[in-house]
Amino acid sequence: MAYLGSPSATKEVINKYSFAFQKKFGQNFLIDANILENIVGAAEISKEDFVLEIGPGIGTMTQYLCEAAGQVVAVEIDKMLIPILQDTLSEYDNVEIINQDVLKVDIKSLAEEKNQGKPIKVVANLPYYITTPIIMGLFESKVPIESITIMVQKEVADRMQTGPGSKDYGALSLAVQYYADAKVMLNVSASCFMPRPNVDSAVIQLTRHRKAPVDVEDEKLMFQIIRASFNQRRKTLVNGLKNSLELDFSKEEILSAIQEIGKPDTIRGEALTLEEFAMLSNQLKKKKFS
Repeated sequence: MAYLGSPSATKEVINKYSFAFQKKFGQNFLIDANILENIVGAAEISKEDFVLEIGPGIGTMTQYLCEAAGQVVAVEIDKMLIPILQDTLSEYDNVEIINQDVLKVDIKSLAEEKNQGKPIKVVANLPYYITTPIIMGLFESKVPIESITIMVQKEVADRMQTGPGSKDYGALSLAVQYYADAKVMLNVSASCFMPRPNVDSAVIQLTRHRKAPVDVEDEKLMFQIIRASFNQRRKTLVNGLKNSLELDFSKEEILSAIQEIGKPDTIRGEALTLEEFAMLSNQLKKKKFS
């Protein structure tokens, strides 16, 4: 079986099937064997592991995953790629291809059924337009996940790791910090893809926290507060929360909660740490139920 991780092998498969790249699916296939080996190495995959791959494309990374893992489930949204995957992965008996939008797949019951509910590893070369919904979906659905090793746009990787005060700091940064420990494993040049994207990428690994790093009584409320405070970045935290359709607090309640966590009335959401958002959420919850 020929590995696909080269420009010539990728071109051969694309020509054989007259495959047309779909812009709407953000398709960019990896054509660098070193990078592929590094990603699978970074994910520390062994024969004990069940791996969920999101967006296998023509199966380039899937081949490496099948050789390293015990079992692989690859979820691909583009039905035109399914016959290609059945061909390129025909030699492996430990892979299952699902033709669906990963946001609609019940990954929790998949892990339950295929891996007896034990934590799974997720590996993906994610289309940039859908990175945040996929990551948030995986975390919020309480899927048993050990780690997520993903290729993302470099600036998205930066956003996941950044702290208060940076222009990249936002709801995604806080969500990632709440659920996982984020570490950039390698940077990947745009020239390693076909077709070549306009931006460089990075492989980032998110290792799930065993225990949340902050004490928060109502996770859902905290994330509503976080979203509201970044929806209107130019506004003060008070106005951001007061204008949110998701929240139902008076201006007085919000001001009082901000003061109780020791912050000035004029503060903006982007200045708060995860711990401070947790404290603010706990204060506001108290006001609703006191």
